[in-house]
Amino acid sequence: MKAKKIPFRMCVGCQTMKSKKELLRVVRTPDGEVILDPTGKKAGRGAYMCPYEQCLTKAFKEKRLEKALKHQIDEAVYNALRAGVTE
Repeated sequence: MKAKKIPFRMCVGCQTMKSKKELLRVVRTPDGEVILDPTGKKAGRGAYMCPYEQCLTKAFKEKRLEKALKHQIDEAVYNALRAGVTE
């Protein structure tokens, strides 16, 4: 029997490849809203990052999250994402 393939994604903060289950998905909805997607199934353009404060800070500081989502992100959205990050 063939082993099941595990999907990997790259964190936009630390640029490391991890399994999709380990990462959080940030999505830009078709309405233009940027939100945290805990299910990983919401419609829209997504970007993945580790559930750590330092990855979010680095992704925001270097505008990696904006480039991945192809959308500008406000400070208020950044603070809302920070609340959803565990550590």
